[in-house]
Amino acid sequence: MYKRNLRPLEPSIQDDRGRLVRSIGKAQTFLTESQIDQIVDLYAGGMSMNKIAQKYRAHRRTVAAHLVRRSVPLRSPRSLDPADTPEAVRLYEGGMTLLDVGRRFGISQHAARTAIAKAGVTIRPKGHIPRTELIRMAEAK
Repeated sequence: MYKRNLRPLEPSIQDDRGRLVRSIGKAQTFLTESQIDQIVDLYAGGMSMNKIAQKYRAHRRTVAAHLVRRSVPLRSPRSLDPADTPEAVRLYEGGMTLLDVGRRFGISQHAARTAIAKAGVTIRPKGHIPRTELIRMAEAK
């Protein structure tokens, strides 16, 4: 694909992670086969893609791409345990934000929203809840 005379004259850039490429404006790390094997093992052992990406100083999508190439089934994002739904609803109706509810249960804001809406709760519009509204909601209970 590349003609020899079009290749750069400088030697390839390397660091402690291995060979790097700068042809697309950002440095990319090439993972070795043994590193990819370790990634597959870590993911199969339950480690998240984000944690693996941090460990290997790679992008999360790079980790996902290697897992897909190795035919590893990807886990779906974590959802709220049905047993925790009543507590999440109570916290949300008590004035907690979806982001805070998600953090409380170790899930994403979107997963919290989905579970709470599925329970029949009307999702508040985005933005700050006035203190008077919080007081009114507390008195209504």
